[in-house]
Amino acid sequence: QVQLEESGGDLVQAGGSLRLSCAASGGTFSTYQMAWFRQPPGKEREFIAALSRTGGLTSYADSVKGRFTISRDNAKNLAYLEMIDLKHSDAAVYYCAAGRGSLSRSRYAYDEWGQGTRVTVSS
Repeated sequence: QVQLEESGGDLVQAGGSLRLSCAASGGTFSTYQMAWFRQPPGKEREFIAALSRTGGLTSYADSVKGRFTISRDNAKNLAYLEMIDLKHSDAAVYYCAAGRGSLSRSRYAYDEWGQGTRVTVSS
């Protein structure tokens, strides 16, 4: 079982950029597909991006395509989410997730979750 911990959430101005990190431990990181989800205030958790085990396949939500980039460094047991041109609608708690199945946009496909890191976009 892999354990995940997100970091990097911060307050940022609209139009700014931010990088989130996800550190994995207690499992074989390279055997998991990785994903990022977010939960805006008052809304359900939604898919943002997913990445295959070796980084060769990605999937992005339309709302972030072209602005967010998911990546991973299996040697360091780290996953990242680079965010640019942040919008007010991007404000949310962001969660890192790991799953053993095929690449999926569903939250229920992922077995392990971090505790989340909050991204706040100033008005």
